[in-house]
Amino acid sequence: MEVKKSKWDDDDDLVEPVKRPRKEKKKAIVKETPPPRILPTKSAAPPVHLTPDVRSTPPPNVPTPPPPQPRRLVAQSPFLQGCRHVDNYEKLNRIEEGSYGIVFRARDRETGDIVALKKLKLEKEKNGFPVTSLREISTLMMCKHPHVVNVREIVVGDKLDQIFIVMDFVEHDLKSLMEEMQSPFLSSEIKTLMLQLLSAIALMHDHWIVHRDLKTSNLLMNNRGEIKVADFGLARQYGSPLGNMTQLVVTLWYRAPELLLGQKEYSTAVDMWSIGCIFGELVNKEPLLPGKSEIEQLDKIFKLLGMPDEQTWPGFFKLPHAKNINFAQQPRGNLRARFPYLTENGFDLLSRLLAYDPEKRITAEEALRHPYFSESPPPKDPALFPTWPSKGAGEKRKVYASPSAPQAQHAALDDDLAGSIFAPSTESTGFRLKLGANALK
Repeated sequence: MEVKKSKWDDDDDLVEPVKRPRKEKKKAIVKETPPPRILPTKSAAPPVHLTPDVRSTPPPNVPTPPPPQPRRLVAQSPFLQGCRHVDNYEKLNRIEEGSYGIVFRARDRETGDIVALKKLKLEKEKNGFPVTSLREISTLMMCKHPHVVNVREIVVGDKLDQIFIVMDFVEHDLKSLMEEMQSPFLSSEIKTLMLQLLSAIALMHDHWIVHRDLKTSNLLMNNRGEIKVADFGLARQYGSPLGNMTQLVVTLWYRAPELLLGQKEYSTAVDMWSIGCIFGELVNKEPLLPGKSEIEQLDKIFKLLGMPDEQTWPGFFKLPHAKNINFAQQPRGNLRARFPYLTENGFDLLSRLLAYDPEKRITAEEALRHPYFSESPPPKDPALFPTWPSKGAGEKRKVYASPSAPQAQHAALDDDLAGSIFAPSTESTGFRLKLGANALK
């Protein structure tokens, strides 16, 4: 009777025919199977031969190597991503050139969006990346607000000095727009623009950032009635207590008197003075204090607001340049005479924005709650603002030809309508009343 061979069979008679292949198989497993999970280090433990039953269990006292870091995780980090090339944008035209950069209008080749590219001026830089550009980029990244110009990304060119800031394209700047306008903004429109400007500056001041270059040319405006604060090249953060900062900031026409008099410690009050100058310019459609030098600028300020003293400006005579100035005494200013049609609340807001004492000057948060913005007429909906051709986009104002008919046709009509009380007008398409002798018969 034939005996069945089984792996569980322990009969001594079957040792020789059964054990031999088992020994060979066992030796093959031990020799050919590499030890799993053994680190190739000097301190690695000696190889451990595992049986098939425990092969899935890690050996004891053997350190597990850390999992490999995939390269795609590094690429997903926003701080380690490389900048795109400027060739991703198609240059359309040049808009303007400033002290710190050249602005172009461009089109995104992928999305077709129209953007503004500001090329930073780095050709003459010898000390690395300019601090003004660093401040501008960091401030724009920090102050995200509907009425602050939006930065999309930073792109680079083939050279190290080709760095561009990609921003949303805005059709107008306020200064050029007011020069092209035939009449000033309406009172309701001025309130809307001032509320937008004050809300953006209030956010900056909450972040301990002072702009230091507010003026109408740095306020962009689109065709939807929205203001965008731009050009943060002179913006910087300040702290408490205030530290010394340079006085050579802010364009001369919008520079606060404490800066003109050499004060080194200042903060957000210098921005509020600039907003007061912008407010007056919006109302009268002309610069409020267009001085040609610092001395002339102070003279215009004193003639407009009166000569300051210790009552209106405590510490005035302690300023560095106050003793070196010898102006004619102006006991009273003529601010009210410059704005005869401004309401009492509007004049109060303007006066508090142009207060001599920086401590008494109104803040952006307080100005947003001023009664001027709640009186009649209410602020205008930005969607109801008129539109204008964009100078930055190269658009020109449309000149409509007169719809009047040629002169020969007018003459023929005059013959046909002779004796009628109506005669055609050569100045318009309508008819004017003829009050001649024939009409009264």
